[in-house]
Amino acid sequence: MKRAVLVNGVPATGKSTVARAISARMGWIILTLDTVKEPFFDQLGLGDREFNRALGRASYHAIWSILRDAPDETTFIIDAWFGFQPREVLEAHIARAGVGATAEIWCHAPPELLGERYGSRLGERHPGHPGAAFIPELIELAKRGRPVDRGPRFDVDTTEPLDLDALIAWLKPALKLE
Repeated sequence: MKRAVLVNGVPATGKSTVARAISARMGWIILTLDTVKEPFFDQLGLGDREFNRALGRASYHAIWSILRDAPDETTFIIDAWFGFQPREVLEAHIARAGVGATAEIWCHAPPELLGERYGSRLGERHPGHPGAAFIPELIELAKRGRPVDRGPRFDVDTTEPLDLDALIAWLKPALKLE
């Protein structure tokens, strides 16, 4: 059975930090929406916001295609904001990929802090991502963003230090690894 750890949260919630910590401990491969999307920016250009969204949807599809072709008993970590598309899209991708177990890690922090984090990283982010004009939208998104609640869920308040031991202890049975 293939497994997927859904590291979920709006932008700037610390998803990548959490995903990297799990990967380092467990040796599982991370598939990050941004890592898939950014080479397309480099090859196809930056475009407008709708182009960015289209590349996001295509990158999301590519991630699930990689899982589809992976062998059984593979566990992947998927670092993405799962709320940017309808739930039915996620369910269709999971079914098509043959993923039998998912566990969600919901990363969150206060909306204003997320705006500050996003703003502080603008110089480090690929230029294809939205710039400073996105910060007010991000703050509003963070106020209404919710987990997808697909399978067991572990909440991570990224204003606090990550208790990786507790997370891994929860994750193993959540994914039916024990």
